[in-house]
Amino acid sequence: MSFNTPTKTVLYSIEETIKAYRKLSQYNISSIVPKITIDQALILIIISHSDNTQTEIANLIFKDYASMTRIINLMISKDYLTKTLDKIDKRKAKLKITENGKIIIEKLTPMIKLNRETALKNISYKEQEQLFKILKKITQNCKTIDNEN
Repeated sequence: MSFNTPTKTVLYSIEETIKAYRKLSQYNISSIVPKITIDQALILIIISHSDNTQTEIANLIFKDYASMTRIINLMISKDYLTKTLDKIDKRKAKLKITENGKIIIEKLTPMIKLNRETALKNISYKEQEQLFKILKKITQNCKTIDNEN
């Protein structure tokens, strides 16, 4: 059995695709709102659609808690978010989007849609569904190790 180099595997292609999409997205987002990162934009969008905790958001964007704390603090200093501590449980905090943060989301929404359209151009809905199912299977295969321990 021959062993392909890492750059000739489907997993490498997935990583390459993610990096290319993030590069495209960051370039286009920065043209609308300079000095905002993709992660900051993602956090704003997630908070605008849900009531997730900081830990839950960190998991959704694949960040460890310390990195998430740094990003949140930076977003507070940029007046994108406010953070208030729970009066009963001081370990919990409520993140809220500021008016400035809402304006940022409004400005970025058309560009985010365009980024997605650009990335998915010439890929049929059926192909997207198939790809989504395959990627979910890969994710589940990788998570089985978590369930075995």
